[in-house]
Amino acid sequence: MIDTLEALRERYPPAHGRSVAKQLSRLDHHCIAFIALAPFVVLATGASGEMDASPRGGPPGFVKVTAAGTLLLPDFPGNNRLDSLSNLVENDKIGLLFLIPGVDETLRVNGRASLSQEAPLLAHFAQEKRMPRLVIEVAVTEAYLHCAKALMRAKLWDPASSQMRSVLPTMGQMLNDHTGMQTLETQQEMEARYASDL
Repeated sequence: MIDTLEALRERYPPAHGRSVAKQLSRLDHHCIAFIALAPFVVLATGASGEMDASPRGGPPGFVKVTAAGTLLLPDFPGNNRLDSLSNLVENDKIGLLFLIPGVDETLRVNGRASLSQEAPLLAHFAQEKRMPRLVIEVAVTEAYLHCAKALMRAKLWDPASSQMRSVLPTMGQMLNDHTGMQTLETQQEMEARYASDL
């Protein structure tokens, strides 16, 4: 078992050069351009010793960057579990991983988040199909581009890596097994229901 930082570091050479120097304490113009093109971000939050990672998506640039360099994430309709939001009420630390389809590099942003329903922040999303109920405002403390190795290994954007949806049971079938609640919704019916609520 490796259970100390010293034992862990003994297994790896020290980070150096660009891998250390690339970490910024704010968003620069490259980070802002990356966020403007990103239709997908994963939120990492945690409270009471538990961790959670939650996907969020929208049109490219659905996460806004203010003139002050803070991030605004809209909370569009979901399943109302509120896992990430509940975590942020208890612990304001947040980690974000932005992805752009076709680009193997990712952007990592860490910061402190607050939940707001103030009209000036909500106004940033006035052109969206639906107004968010609230906005996650993130004061950035760290930002850096992450190298392409993970996505290259996964061949994430390679069409040859794509799987047919039929390799898995439908979401309804899997949820039936998970919950014991029997529903007859097909994959197509589920997707149509989701589409009406995006």
